[in-house]
Amino acid sequence: MKKHVKNYLKHHNLTIADVIMCEYCNKEVAVDIHHLVYRSHGGSDEADNLIALGRTSHFNHHNKNNPASEQLKELNHG
Repeated sequence: MKKHVKNYLKHHNLTIADVIMCEYCNKEVAVDIHHLVYRSHGGSDEADNLIALGRTSHFNHHNKNNPASEQLKELNHG
């Protein structure tokens, strides 16, 4: 398991067996842990830079014509 996935699960007191809903749309099961600030742009693997996304939301985030990109960056982890 990748470090960022472990960090996300630990921070939210979850296990790999838990069902996690997409933090963007809350309509699909999250299958990806996404970096809000890409590692290639200096983002870390720490929990405050990670969000759980469903496949569709993750794909749409990476689509440059989708406004979800900026909205995802504004999400606050409690």
